[in-house]
Amino acid sequence: MSMRILKLLTLFIMLTSCTKPGKVLYKELTPDEFKSKLAGCPVAYLPLGTLEWHVDHLPLGSDGLQSAGFFKILAEEAGGIVMPMLFIGPDGYDTIINGREYYGMDCASLFSEQGNYEIQQLPGSAYWVPDSTFDNMMKGIMKQLSRAGFKIVVAHGHGPSTNYIGSHTEVFKEKYGLVVMNCWGNDKDDLCLMCDHAGANETSIMMYLHPELVHMEKLPADTAIWPKGMLGKDPRIHASSKHGKDIIDFEVNKMKDIIEKELARI
Repeated sequence: MSMRILKLLTLFIMLTSCTKPGKVLYKELTPDEFKSKLAGCPVAYLPLGTLEWHVDHLPLGSDGLQSAGFFKILAEEAGGIVMPMLFIGPDGYDTIINGREYYGMDCASLFSEQGNYEIQQLPGSAYWVPDSTFDNMMKGIMKQLSRAGFKIVVAHGHGPSTNYIGSHTEVFKEKYGLVVMNCWGNDKDDLCLMCDHAGANETSIMMYLHPELVHMEKLPADTAIWPKGMLGKDPRIHASSKHGKDIIDFEVNKMKDIIEKELARI
């Protein structure tokens, strides 16, 4: 058998194994199940969550709930293993005023016209770590995933954490031999995954994945009143479960194609 035919046969077996149904959550797998799934599809999914203010209508864990829910669906379609969600991460804006720390959406007035309120500590946010801490943590995670046998890691969720992944792909490739990516890029219209903050995009995704956790009645009925800490299109006008499904379906198909192409290069 020629090497080319052997490689094609190996790829076919891997891609076939990647789409076999079964458990996909890392924490639920026995060692034998883990070895079997890893051999068939060495892809890890890392949900980058927070415990963060997502306006009055969404839960504090919305980032992780969205990314973990999406990754479970993607793993069932494309293969791979879903890691437990993180709940800590960095943020692009942090400041100290009179000895008190503020970060992320506390400081929205610094980076968005939609953040039309004074810097203040928003209820429930408890996730922030310095960039250096997050960097050390992520390098440790990637080192361990490489050691465990993974070849590809898809990490997505909280915006600043997701941006970090996008800016460190070469580092992870060089240090740990991993292909690491997030899910942003090559998106269509408003079908990107988690590209606002509690606006129509994230609200729609939550409506589809966790409708029981969305409380639209807690938003002002008057759309002239902009909810505190909300960025993006107004969910009172533009959000729906159908739009959430459209986002998930588009992103699953997009990422499945990307993953299959990366596996073919291994």
